[in-house]
Amino acid sequence: MEEKFYPVYTLSNKCHDCYKCVRECFVKSIEVIDSQAKIIKDKCIACGHCVRVCPSSAKRIRYDIDKVKSLLLSDKKVIVSLAPSWAGVYDYSAPVMISLLKTLGFYGVSETALGAESVSIETTRTLNEMEKGLLISSCCPVVVDYIRNYKPEFTDYIAKIASPALTHAKYLKDYYKDEDIKVVFIGPCIAKKNEADRNSDLIYASLTYDELNFWIKDLRVDINSIEPNKEDVFIPKAAHEGGLYPIEGGMNETIKMDKIKKDVRLISLSSLPALKRALQNLKPENIEGKIFLEALSCEGGCVNGPAVPQKKSGLIVNSNILSKVKKRSDIPKTPDTVLEMKYEPLAKADKKISLIDMSDAMKSIGKTSDEDELNCGGCGYSTCRELAAAILDKKAEPSMCVSYMRKLAMKKTAMLLRTMPSAMVMVNNKLEIMETNDAFIKMFAPDMYDIFSKRPDGMKGALLDRILPFYSLFETALMKNTEVHKERYQIKDKLYDINVFVIEENNLTGAIITDVTTSEVNREKVARKAREVINKNIETVQNIASLLGEHMVDVETLLSSIAEDYSSEGENQ
Repeated sequence: MEEKFYPVYTLSNKCHDCYKCVRECFVKSIEVIDSQAKIIKDKCIACGHCVRVCPSSAKRIRYDIDKVKSLLLSDKKVIVSLAPSWAGVYDYSAPVMISLLKTLGFYGVSETALGAESVSIETTRTLNEMEKGLLISSCCPVVVDYIRNYKPEFTDYIAKIASPALTHAKYLKDYYKDEDIKVVFIGPCIAKKNEADRNSDLIYASLTYDELNFWIKDLRVDINSIEPNKEDVFIPKAAHEGGLYPIEGGMNETIKMDKIKKDVRLISLSSLPALKRALQNLKPENIEGKIFLEALSCEGGCVNGPAVPQKKSGLIVNSNILSKVKKRSDIPKTPDTVLEMKYEPLAKADKKISLIDMSDAMKSIGKTSDEDELNCGGCGYSTCRELAAAILDKKAEPSMCVSYMRKLAMKKTAMLLRTMPSAMVMVNNKLEIMETNDAFIKMFAPDMYDIFSKRPDGMKGALLDRILPFYSLFETALMKNTEVHKERYQIKDKLYDINVFVIEENNLTGAIITDVTTSEVNREKVARKAREVINKNIETVQNIASLLGEHMVDVETLLSSIAEDYSSEGENQ
């Protein structure tokens, strides 16, 4: 699968060497090729965090609106599985939301929370029957993929129950088994697109709230003009406590409402860092009693999903959800639908890196000693060795090391400045020298060359007006914030071409000074020689002209004489 077909992809023309997505990616599932950050689909868990943090909006979510529109044009009955977080995200009443979705062409709207309720009932039964150990919720597809890819030793502890969305889709398929229906999920989650791609027989497509909002805006639907009728209700029935699922701890609240045994310890957490800390050094086989872990990847729960418009207070979103949930006093003993799901590890064994390979990779980013390892994180990796390992894995490039590139640039710049024949100087607004090259010292402080050339800072700190008689040019450039250019500026027996330019307004100026004395002398010699040649040529031409003139007179006299002789002979005859 190419990146553009994966739920998260990169717009290459907007990706500009910032590496923020690499830095922020919890699982480092991003590779940098030709300075472009691309998603590694086999390692990505579709948490969507890179989409949120990308400063140039280069990370995008795959839009599936056209796919759904094509489905709506068929003769299929398309039912929306609407995530329970909608109650906090949108300010519409349920009838208005349902009517709005029907306006887009959907046959009906059902609540994903129905699937959540079945999942809770089945999870409660599983926990009650356990003797001891750990059980991890399978509700969050990001958490499930994180464990399968990066904590494979815990895969067997994931509840062997499908997510609420898949369970709900199965419920709808069973309920409308006599009708050819298709299910489209709409919610705050990008990872649900992976679920839909992997289980297309249950969920045809998954749309985010961002896509829904775009669709509504594109059709110019006037929400205020929608007048729902009595048929605008959730089908086949309304959900109850399952509406708590998008809030952190919501699933555990539904389990508490069921007949859960007292020896079960219910723990809830949200965010991948929190999950990593919870699983660190954990040996489930040593757990006494029963622990159920409700784990969500988004901090605070699904209400903070990557495709939730960040326009409302999180407190208000949670409050709105709680206000719309209708709890049941009596939870059914059996779920409407149970969809078993066995999860297999996806992790591949890490390649072993030899000391020689690691050493070569470290050298490629200029790390040859412990002091070189800054571990600054500018490349997106926590340590220099992590970057080196990523380079060996072809996920990163040496150019990502900012400190290395800076040193390389400084070395190249220093070499260019040191070897250029023209003098270079940079001064601050106090006319204190900040930087010079060897040519400047040789040109304007030759007597002090042996001293300044051996100092690490060269002439740094020296006052320009003590060295250059034309320091006023720098003052002019600073004052007017403009470039000053002087050609053949004479100092004693020397001529200089001077270019003074502003580096930092009102603070820093620089100059390139070229000794043109020799070239001017050579130019005068050439000009003088040319004049001599021209004068000689003129003299020669004049002489030739004179000779030609004298010769022409002689010829004319001779011809006249001959003509007269011929004339005389004719008369005598």
